[in-house]
Amino acid sequence: MRNLCFGGSFNPIHHGHLICARAVAERGGFDRVVLIPSGQPPHKSELTDMAAGSHRLEMCRAAVAGDPLFDVETIELDRDKPSYTLDTARLLRERGWAEVVWLIGGDMAISLPSWHEAVTLLSEVNFLIMARPDAVLDWGALPLPFRKLASNVVEAPQIDISSSEIRRRVLTGRSIDYLTPPAVVKYIHTAGLYKPGK
Repeated sequence: MRNLCFGGSFNPIHHGHLICARAVAERGGFDRVVLIPSGQPPHKSELTDMAAGSHRLEMCRAAVAGDPLFDVETIELDRDKPSYTLDTARLLRERGWAEVVWLIGGDMAISLPSWHEAVTLLSEVNFLIMARPDAVLDWGALPLPFRKLASNVVEAPQIDISSSEIRRRVLTGRSIDYLTPPAVVKYIHTAGLYKPGK
């Protein structure tokens, strides 16, 4: 079985995540997309509206319930320290994965050299780069070892939905219907997420 890892804070997960991941999986011949909600994202430690890991996990589960293409993995939420992709990849290999293929957005690709042990990470994980509507990929600006990722860019639907916009809409009392699956909309409202003081 070929797995495609798709990690992120998923704060919250939305249709853009799901539609793009499905498109990449179908195009690349992957059997399963494994959503990996991050525990303590090192690059997002300053966020004040980050929902607890337990909420983000349940939203991911609700979003893909009943869909055989998707699975949700708790590997990063189970750790009590910052979630480094390299650690996650090594744990997956210890579980018997022959390869670790990881899908990231183009905006994340540009910041990849700043990730934990980035050069080692590049040798242990096969990154697929998904173009996003707001990302301009300047491969020449990256250190030489990372420029090879230009050949790993995959086409995905251009869907301009963001988790931050969903959070803003909840905060201001606007509807988030059609931006994220109905089960996630229900969960957000039931749990009172992204409102002042939450």
